Amino acid sequence: MNFHSDTHTVIYPAETALDERDGRYLRKAIVWSHAARRRGNRPFGCVIVSAAGEVLAEAGNSNAETGDCTAHAEINALRALAERKLPREELAGATLYASGEPCVMCAGAIFWSNIGRVVFGIDAERLRVFRGERQDQRDAELSCRDVFRASPHPIECIGPALVDEASAAHDGAWK
Repeated sequence: MNFHSDTHTVIYPAETALDERDGRYLRKAIVWSHAARRRGNRPFGCVIVSAAGEVLAEAGNSNAETGDCTAHAEINALRALAERKLPREELAGATLYASGEPCVMCAGAIFWSNIGRVVFGIDAERLRVFRGERQDQRDAELSCRDVFRASPHPIECIGPALVDEASAAHDGAWK
């Protein structure tokens, strides 16, 4: 998050325009975020799609339901994906769509999965406004892009995108 020096105005990352395919799958991840919230979880969703356009896995966050602090939407989708035992080469062509910018843990899991492309909705900076300053809602302030840059294999990262749509599930969810 950047602050403009004269006015102390927060300058958020620019929103990225998406093509029809990316928009369709990111909206599907956003639907999962609403489903997660309805079940009492934090509002995050994820969809993983092959290069050919096949939905390989999809999930919402389930940490409140399960008590598992690692049950983020991306981790849940990656765990479901693991059951398919796809070759790493195939996963390199897959795209992970996340309703929110992946946290450091999820970015690490994406790296280990060998997925080569990530498209996300609301960015971490905007998400922090919803989360507020409560210690139990704070995140490690490191962008997924920092984790992906450290990868020996390329991981394309696109976002934030569809910010208003991706933000809707968070409105009132964090207080």
